[in-house]
Amino acid sequence: MRNLHPAASKTKLAFRLFVMSACISVALAGCSRDPNVRKQKYLSSGQRYFEKGKYREAAIEYRDALKIDPSYADAHYALARSYLKTEDWPRAYVELARTVELQPDNQSAQDDLARLLIVAGNFQQAKEQLDLLMKKWPKSSQSHFMAANLLAAQNNFPEAITEVQNAIALDPSNWDLYLNLALMQMKNNQPDAAEPNLKKALELNPTATEARQMLASFYQAHGRFAEAEQQLRTAIQNDPTNPDPRAAMARLYFAEGNKHAAEDFLKQAKNDFPENSAGYRMLGDFYFVTGDLNSALTEYGALYKDHPKDAQVKKNYIELLILKNRLADATALDDQILKSDPNDNEALLYRGQLQLRAGNAAAAVSTLQKVTKNDPTNALAHYHLGAALQESGNLDGAESEWREALRLRPNMVDAARALAVLAMRKGDMQALDQSASRMIILQPALPDGYSLQAIADINLGKFDQAEKNAGKAIEVAPDSAFGYVQMGNLRLAQKRYSDADQYFRQALDRNANSADALRGLMNTYIARKQLDEAVSVVKQRISKSPKNSEFYDLLGIALSRDKRDVSGAVAAFSKALELDSGNFNALVNLAGIESSNGRTDDAIALYKQSLKNNPRQATLYILLGQLYETKRDWKTAENAYQQALVMKPDDPLAADHLANVLVQEGGNFDMALSLAQTARRGMPDSPAVAETLGWIYYQKGAYTSAVGLLEEAIRL
Repeated sequence: MRNLHPAASKTKLAFRLFVMSACISVALAGCSRDPNVRKQKYLSSGQRYFEKGKYREAAIEYRDALKIDPSYADAHYALARSYLKTEDWPRAYVELARTVELQPDNQSAQDDLARLLIVAGNFQQAKEQLDLLMKKWPKSSQSHFMAANLLAAQNNFPEAITEVQNAIALDPSNWDLYLNLALMQMKNNQPDAAEPNLKKALELNPTATEARQMLASFYQAHGRFAEAEQQLRTAIQNDPTNPDPRAAMARLYFAEGNKHAAEDFLKQAKNDFPENSAGYRMLGDFYFVTGDLNSALTEYGALYKDHPKDAQVKKNYIELLILKNRLADATALDDQILKSDPNDNEALLYRGQLQLRAGNAAAAVSTLQKVTKNDPTNALAHYHLGAALQESGNLDGAESEWREALRLRPNMVDAARALAVLAMRKGDMQALDQSASRMIILQPALPDGYSLQAIADINLGKFDQAEKNAGKAIEVAPDSAFGYVQMGNLRLAQKRYSDADQYFRQALDRNANSADALRGLMNTYIARKQLDEAVSVVKQRISKSPKNSEFYDLLGIALSRDKRDVSGAVAAFSKALELDSGNFNALVNLAGIESSNGRTDDAIALYKQSLKNNPRQATLYILLGQLYETKRDWKTAENAYQQALVMKPDDPLAADHLANVLVQEGGNFDMALSLAQTARRGMPDSPAVAETLGWIYYQKGAYTSAVGLLEEAIRL
């Protein structure tokens, strides 16, 4: 072979190196295009996010893996686990179902699917899934453990305990089984049996944070605070990167009555978790759950500034902004979330609340119905949808949603309270009694439920029971006005006026601004026809609370009795509105006086002025329509009622009045009939509605139906 010239040899070597480099580049490029490599890369990236507690970020990576390979079972399961962590149950279910379809022998996924069905309350489908587990893995301790979970979810703790014991017999070294056995024993009121099993769990796994926290909670519940603190300190030492034991320590300090110690502890804990969302959010969450909303808002404002990309920080901040009525700020942040993900259920839930607070009940209903469609098990969405439906005038729909919220989350006291208030509004004392009973079960240490039940008892004539409930309200909250007000109402109903007077005064001693207490006190004098004294007692309280708009409203009521001092009443109602332009009772009372004294145009002007500040207040349009009816201005009245129905499409009062106006105008009787039927559904016991519907049937020649309804109107 000929020897090359040295320069040529170098050129050849360089060329070979170039070719080798090009080949390596091509190989690497080929790897980057290999779908198996790419999907595995996304899966691994998701796992890293998952291990850091960044479950939403992990979910994005898993979804990217599935875009490459929709049949990638490992990514489906990983995505399901992320959704489980964020409690996105519908999506978790879809991913678990796909996982077990692709991997029928994936026992962990099958177990998670059973667990999810149990959590969702779908017991029949959970039973079917458990039957499958028992058939495929009859000797698996996890199968028996899942069976125990289903039994526990159905409050069958004795049989659940037996199933956990069966699981332990199959796997006696599994510390988690002893932990769950202890939990079920505590639920079954067997605390003495639970403590040894908690200790056994820790004997098998001394670093089991969850078991140590549960033992600490057990000690805390039994007043053994020093032992509880020791367990939590050990948990923190064993698991320093886990924020949960520190949150439990703060709760322990708070339970001991040392809020400052809890706060200082969490301030330090925040510094220990600069990159862990659950860790740095603990202080803000502590402020929130202890009712210190101002501090919570300040803390979350700072967190959002430091962590603007943390979705949970942003969402919690939005919730606080809504609670503090900073609606523009909340809307701006919520819109950011929905711009990137229009189907984010939490953000949609906030949007519904914001729409409702802005007076746009129809839009709120539409938004919240989307949430309940996306996630039928979202109790909070059902609760807020109930509020939106109530504001829309659909009381039956509101009641249905609140009952569904309670079914999904039996401890949701807000839903029970909403049902109680609705029952009072409808005058259904039996329903009020039931809802108040639920509130007592959920919050036995608060006076609200006892007070509401006392109201039901008084109206049902069950005075002995009313005395017990009002007395219990006083017993559990002696510094609250609630119980004293209801005891005063009871004595007023019994015509024991002097005793009623004393209880209402005691209520005012505890809450000097209680309009309920002052109203009761005023009524004790009115009942005895001592109108001068009624006026005097209200004036005395106004001198102590000169900025209380409701007190001026009560003064106006007292002065207007028997037309005692009409000009004074007008001045009182006007002062009430000056102090609080949103005092709706004062507005209606003032307009009523003006109208009854022949100054209808002045009353109309009042409502129109109020509508400038409250353009979506349907009730104002209804009241305005009624005034135009008195002037026989049917067309303007019709327009007012139509405006009300734009705001509240199912409002029975607006529907009834509009139907009446259409009849008076000799207009569209078919439309009038539809409106009257809407009113009838909303107010089935109203004689006015029965009369309207009967008269429309008469006009349409349906005389039998007309007679029946008109007779019912007379009976009602």
